[in-house]
Amino acid sequence: MSDQFTTGLKVRGLGLALAVVRDLRDVRPPATAEELEQFETDVLAGFVLARASAGLADGTIRGDVGHLEQMRSWFGRPLWEMEPPDADAYFGKVLRASPSGTRLGRSQALTTYFLFLELRHKVEIHRMTGRVIECPIDEMNRPRGSKDAALRIPPSGPEVKTLFTGWGGELATCRKFAPTARNYTASKLMSQVGLRVSEACKLDLADIKWDLGRFGKLHVRHGKGARGSGPRERMVPLINGADRTLRWFIEDVWGQFDDDHARPGAPLFPSERRCADGSSGRVGDDALRGGLKAAAMAHLPGWGDKLTPHVLRHFCASELYLGGLDLIAIQEVLGHSWIATTMRYVHVQQTRVEDAWVAGQQRAAKRLEGLLR
Repeated sequence: MSDQFTTGLKVRGLGLALAVVRDLRDVRPPATAEELEQFETDVLAGFVLARASAGLADGTIRGDVGHLEQMRSWFGRPLWEMEPPDADAYFGKVLRASPSGTRLGRSQALTTYFLFLELRHKVEIHRMTGRVIECPIDEMNRPRGSKDAALRIPPSGPEVKTLFTGWGGELATCRKFAPTARNYTASKLMSQVGLRVSEACKLDLADIKWDLGRFGKLHVRHGKGARGSGPRERMVPLINGADRTLRWFIEDVWGQFDDDHARPGAPLFPSERRCADGSSGRVGDDALRGGLKAAAMAHLPGWGDKLTPHVLRHFCASELYLGGLDLIAIQEVLGHSWIATTMRYVHVQQTRVEDAWVAGQQRAAKRLEGLLR
C-alpha cells in the first residue's frame, strides 16, 4: 500500500471493518535552493527569539550566533547537514590550536542549535531535504575541558597600596585632571567593593543611596547574570573606604564634567565627550581599562599588562576575606550566584598560610605548657 495511505477502522452498523484512509499531510516536491536559503534564515531568527525568550542576555545570544556563523562559513552548507566526521575535521583540525574556551563555546553553541532544530524543525527539515536531524557532537568528539575562568592571582595589599598612592600623587600634576581622577576612582572602587568594569560604566549618580545602611549603598542595576541570563541587580554596601572615595569624586571632580547633578540618568563616571543636548556622555570600558593599564605601568611596573579590572575584583575578594568577611557576605558584595564562584576569587597569600600555621603552633605550645604546670 502506498505510504500516502494508512489503514484505519470504519464503523459499519454494529460491526467493525477495515477501510483505507487518505493521509491528510501535504505532499511537496524537494525544496529549491532559494527556499532552503530563506528557510535557513528563518530558522536562525527563530533560534535567536527562542534564546531571548529563555532570558539569555543579548551578549550571550550574539556570542552563540557568532559561533554558528563561523562554523557555517567553514562548512559552506546549512549546519543541519553537518555530521560527526565534519565535526571531527572542524574541531580536530581547524580549531586544533585554538584556546579551550573557544572550542568549548563553539561546541556548546552547535549542540544547543541542533537541540533547537530537533525540537522545532525536525519534521519540516526531513520533508524538505530528506535528512534526519542528528547532532554531530557526540561523546567521542566532544571537546574536553572546562570553561572556568583562568586563575588570576592578584597583587598583594602593599603592592596595590603603592599603585594608588603613586596614582593619587599623579593627580596634582597630570595634564587632564578630571579624566585621570575618574579612572582612579573607578579602579579604586573595583579594588574596594569588587565592581566589574561594565558595571562601573553603567552606574548613574542616582544609584548612590547615601541613606541606606551604615555607610550608604551602591545600586548596581546592570550586574552580570548567571549562565548568560539578563542583568542581575544588587545593592553593594560602601564598605572598605568606598564611601570616602565616592564623596571625594562627586564633591571635587564630577562637576568638572557636568554641572547638573540632578539630571535624570546623569552618569556616575562621565566621558569627556558631550551628548547632543550638551550634557556629558557615559565613559566606556576602554577608557577605564586604559587608565588602569597606564597607571600600573607607571606605578607598579612589575604588573604592567597583568593588572586588569577583573584582577582588582579578585584582589577585593581576597582582601575582604583576609579582613574577616565570610564567604556568604563576599558573595553578596560581588554579586555571584554560586558560592563556589566566590571561592575561586579568594586567594590567600603564602605568608598568610605560614603565619596562621605558626600562630596555631604557638597556641598549642601555650596549652601544653598550661597542662604541665
